[in-house]
Amino acid sequence: MVTSTPDSSSLAEVLDRILDKGIVVDVWARVSLVGIEILTVEARVVVASVDTFLHYSEEMAKIEQAAIAAAPSA
Repeated sequence: MVTSTPDSSSLAEVLDRILDKGIVVDVWARVSLVGIEILTVEARVVVASVDTFLHYSEEMAKIEQAAIAAAPSA
C-alpha cells in the first residue's frame, strides 16, 4: 500500500521564497472618541531581501509624492 503525503517545503525553501518575493504588511488605524482623535497608528512591516525592499521603497515614495501633490493646499 502506497501512501502519498502532500508536498512539503523545507524552512530554507520558504525563507528563500519570502526573501525573493517579500511580504508587506501595511496597517493604518485611527481611534477616536466623540470626534476627538485619541490614537493613530501607521505601520509598514516589510520582510524581504534588500533588492526587493529597495524596489518597494522606491514605489512607495512615488505614491506618497503623488498623494502630496494631489492634496489641496490649506
